[in-house]
Amino acid sequence: MLKKETKKNVIEKFKTHKTDSGSSTVQIAVLSEQINELAEHFKKNPKDYTSRQGFLKMIGQRRRLLNYLKKSNPAEHKSVTGKLGIG
Repeated sequence: MLKKETKKNVIEKFKTHKTDSGSSTVQIAVLSEQINELAEHFKKNPKDYTSRQGFLKMIGQRRRLLNYLKKSNPAEHKSVTGKLGIG
């Protein structure tokens, strides 16, 4: 679970306008932060199978959002994946 401050910092970094808190770029960035946090958790707790199911759902959601962004705005897709170091 992301801390409130961490999530706020991620939103500030990726928002497209002043009141943006739910655009696809912000959602991708927040999901990526949660995925990275859970990946660290699984290094310490490899048998945590129940959390792994939610982890895989997050990865799928991020993939779908990235596919949508790639179709609708390829330049933004390239920018976001570059900043996050994914795909």
